Amino acid sequence: MNILMTLANPFTHDARVYNEARSLIKNGHNVTVLAWDRNNENPSSEIIDGIEIVRCYNTKLMKFVKYDIFKMYLWWNNGFKKAFELNKKKHFEVIHSHDLSSLSIGVKLKKKLGLPLIYDAHEIFGYMIINDVPKYFVKKAFSTEKKLIKYVDYIITVNKPLQDYFRSITDKPITIVMNCKQLQETQYKPTNNSKFTLLYLGNLDKNRFLLELVDVVKELPQVYCIIGGKGKPKYVKSLKEKSATVQNVDFIGLIPMNEVLPMTKKADLVICMTSPNALCGRQASANKQFEAMVCGRPIICTKGTYPGQSTLKEKCGLVATFSKEDLKKAIIKIRDNSALREELGRNALNAAIREYNWEKQEKKLIKVYEEIENYKRNNK
Repeated sequence: MNILMTLANPFTHDARVYNEARSLIKNGHNVTVLAWDRNNENPSSEIIDGIEIVRCYNTKLMKFVKYDIFKMYLWWNNGFKKAFELNKKKHFEVIHSHDLSSLSIGVKLKKKLGLPLIYDAHEIFGYMIINDVPKYFVKKAFSTEKKLIKYVDYIITVNKPLQDYFRSITDKPITIVMNCKQLQETQYKPTNNSKFTLLYLGNLDKNRFLLELVDVVKELPQVYCIIGGKGKPKYVKSLKEKSATVQNVDFIGLIPMNEVLPMTKKADLVICMTSPNALCGRQASANKQFEAMVCGRPIICTKGTYPGQSTLKEKCGLVATFSKEDLKKAIIKIRDNSALREELGRNALNAAIREYNWEKQEKKLIKVYEEIENYKRNNK
């Protein structure tokens, strides 16, 4: 089938969307990703690993809009027009909208073209924006989602807490496709770093405890820490500047997606501290956890979060309270106990082999599309 994915980011570092698109192509489908490039930084169209990417840019009007949530409404309009034009050439058969930030485009296309619509919810959007916009817009996001979800045929989401949330607002079929990574190894391999190496690669914001991580590492001169990723410019600037003042911390900024797992394999410990006070972070899965698992590396997660629960369940790391003192104790415990480090790493890899790998998630994704194909075939 010809599939249109709608996505409210430029599709340069979205590993979930990339994995899903590649899996669909591998199984005989054609995938076009309509992406929103807010900063007009990437080509308007290109093909990456068989995925056709078409990007919409910010208009002049968007530059004068303060909140991204306002720009989103303009993106919905521009994205729909672009998608409708693409359909004249592509004749899409399925619409696959990622997150609420692109769902309106899918709903408009469904109404216009009568195509089946998949809502791929990576997070609960209202919780994600709760600290960034006035309360009115948070309420508006929840009400908009409830309105649009009535037109959805299938829901894909990332974990049990999000599945429970969507079951509370709709009776549409829901499939969990976790953000797992492809298996890298089937045998545990220890590291041989001269210095005990910590790694964090991902979103850079205050709910990830990164400025505090720098403070902790500063007190551990025999530990080396690498921090990379992307985030809001103001926070990234403060993190970069603070890291530069600490000799055993390297801030490396944004790296290509294909370098994340090789870097994870070289690390001794992955850090994944998410705020238990942030509703989005508390319920969300963590890419860091899946990356650590397939590389056979232990992780430190926050007590009272979904990643923390998974860590305890799989015995693949330690959990700490959202405090510098507790994080420091956990780092030292893993650093100074090589037998524990190996045990946690082996448990992580075994969990990945058993359940938390993309190969297993791919089967669930393909099953959703098989159901759509069968429905279309039976209703011709």
